[in-house]
Parts: sequence; structure tokens; C-alpha cells
Amino acid sequence: MKYDVAVIGGGPAGMMAAGRAGENGAKVVLIEKNRRLGIKLLLTGKGRCNIAHQETNLREFVNKFGSNGKFLFSPLSKFSIEDTINFFEKRKVHLKIERGNRIFPKSDSSQDVVRALVGYLKKNKVEIKTGSDVRKIKPLSKKIILKNGDEILADNFIICTGGKSYPATGSAGDGYRWLEKLGHTITKLRPALTPLILKERFIKELEGLSLKNVDISLYRDNKKIDSRFGEAIFTSQGISGPIILDLSKRVGLEIEKEGDLILRIDFKPALNFIKLDQRIQRDFKKTNNKFFKNSLDALLPQKLIPVILKLSGINLSKKVNLVTNPERKQILHLLKEFDLHIKGLDDYRKAIITSGGVKLNEINPLTMKSKIIPNLSLAGEILDLDGPTGGYNLQICWTTGWVAGDNASTKD
Repeated sequence: MKYDVAVIGGGPAGMMAAGRAGENGAKVVLIEKNRRLGIKLLLTGKGRCNIAHQETNLREFVNKFGSNGKFLFSPLSKFSIEDTINFFEKRKVHLKIERGNRIFPKSDSSQDVVRALVGYLKKNKVEIKTGSDVRKIKPLSKKIILKNGDEILADNFIICTGGKSYPATGSAGDGYRWLEKLGHTITKLRPALTPLILKERFIKELEGLSLKNVDISLYRDNKKIDSRFGEAIFTSQGISGPIILDLSKRVGLEIEKEGDLILRIDFKPALNFIKLDQRIQRDFKKTNNKFFKNSLDALLPQKLIPVILKLSGINLSKKVNLVTNPERKQILHLLKEFDLHIKGLDDYRKAIITSGGVKLNEINPLTMKSKIIPNLSLAGEILDLDGPTGGYNLQICWTTGWVAGDNASTKD
């Protein structure tokens, strides 16, 4: 059987592309290697699915993707954030806006998002082939060869196979290999929105410690490179959490350069050095006759105290009233400039997305069609586009998927 459009990849971009092509009246097949659609989508937002980011200023949204972001002006003019909201609301996925302008289903269930997309596919008569692993794509011969030897014929092809993150969900980077063989350029691939691995041995002692309202900055050679404010959490090997995931892209770009890359935590950003010193002195007056080791309970979470005590170098059995000014300044320094040495990024198993992908100057942003192969389009994470956490990356899947499906199913 021959199709007008064959879409490879049953993730967010692939389902949107196939559904839109079917909506245009095309005969469409959606090919997915897993036994069900949207497996990775079900995991996003810890199962809640942060489907988009509410942003009224398009330029600000685009700037979140760095220098490559300008590619998005054209696709977003065709399928915007507002279009995403309307798409899901129309399909009875009622939405809410949470802190940081993150958009979630009111049900807090990614199952509802996948259910709406599958309904969109079925309504538009898209044939769904799950458990179908692609071995080779030959767009010029208008065929796809599956690993079981079956062939699928189509006039147009859309590749939406995602990146290399969460390989357990089937994201093995197949699309990159196919596209490289077809003449496309793949920029350097790195795990993105991923935890950081740190060098300090004491990190294991902090595992599970959540930090709220902290300021974390990235330094090299005593020069601040980037910073974030918000929440983080220590892991057995390093540190994760929303602000760390956002910083991880910059870490990936900097990690191969010479010199140590330092992560500096300010545990008390609401207080400058002078006010924090005053606070510590007040606490010390209240615990004047206690041992130093018992003097920080009101200032820090319990799990952090042993590490701060050890790093301070102060005799733990010293009475608080005997702590010297230089020793108190050392505590102050540890609370405002807690330096950690970055060893590297965690691997693709922990990464939410992949940084890098198909070079954007080889794709027409108006149509998402390849400039190298006329009947081939691309959408989603396979492109060299990655933004911060908060719904940015899923928005790109909805937008590029819709534009790819719309154009692949209409005659020039």
C-alpha cells in the first residue's frame, strides 16, 4: 500500500505531524518502534506533562533557544503557543498556568495529552503501525524498509525520531544516522537538561537534600559565566533540579575548555554578606555556651550542617563564644560562596533532551522541508534546537510537527 505521507516517530512531533497531514486529507501512516505511542511524552514533567510555556513576547520565547532561536519565527507564526493551547482545550485537555508560566493539564496527567493526540490521529484516519522498527529510509526511492523486511511506500516522509535522551524509551539516535547518510549535517550532540556530576567526595553525604530559593552560578577563572535562581537537589554523584537542568546546556558548551568549571551556590541570596554576618552573630549569641557543632541548626538544613562544619575547619568542640572573627567569616564564605567542581554532564539516561542535531540552515523554516531532499521533512528534537525547562521544548515539537505535517500533505 502506498501513502501520501509516512511519519517516522510516534512522539509529540510525530503525532502532531501525522494528525495534521491526515486533517488535510492525506493518506498517512505513522510508524513507531515501541508498542505504544508517546512513551517519552508520558514521562515528561514527572508524569504531569508541561506541554508549553505561556509567553506573550515571541522574541523573548525565541531568545531562550540561543542563536538558533531565530529559526523559530516562521514556524511559530503558523502554529503558535496560543494555537497549542486551543488545540488541547478543543480536545478536552483543560489547561492551567503554574508558577514560571508553565502550562500543564488541569488533571496533572500526561495520559490525557497522549489520549488527545491519539484521538486526533484516529479522527483523521491515520494508520498507526507500532512495534515497527525502521532499518532504512530511501526517500528518493519513496520507500521505508523495516527491520522485519517489510516495505512501506510513500510520496513524502517526515522524520520525528527525537534525540538520544531517555534511550529506554526508544530514543537511540537512529534519525541522526539516517539523515547523515542522506547528506544532512549533524552538529555535535550532547545530553541537555541533565544533572551535573561533581568532583567533591562529600557530595554523597548531601544526596537527597533539596535546596529552595538558592542562587547558583557558573564560574571559570573567577569570572561568572551564567547563573540561575530557584530550586535544586543533590544526587549521589552531583546535583540536579530545575535550575541545574537549565544551566547544563552552558556547562556542556564550557566543559571542554581549559580550566576548572566551578558551580557556586549562595544558600542565602536574600541576605548580603553584612546582613548574613549579623544574622550569624545573633544566632551565636543565642547559643553562646553551646558547642560550635550545635550552633547552626536555625540557619541550615540538617543534612548540610555536617559538611559545612567539616569544611569550616573549626574545632567542633569549641564553644560558640570562642569562635573567632576569621572563623565566623569562613562560615559566611561557605554559605555565600559554596564552590563545587564540575566533573561533567550526566549521560543520556538522565537527560531530558539532546543538544545538537540536524543543522538548521539545511531546513526551510517555512515548511520544515529538507533543502537537500525534496520529499523529506523534519520536526521535533532531531533539529539543532534546545531550550530550557518549562515547556519550551514540547512547544517546538507541536509547532514544527504541525508545520511539517501541513506542508508535507499539500501540493506545491
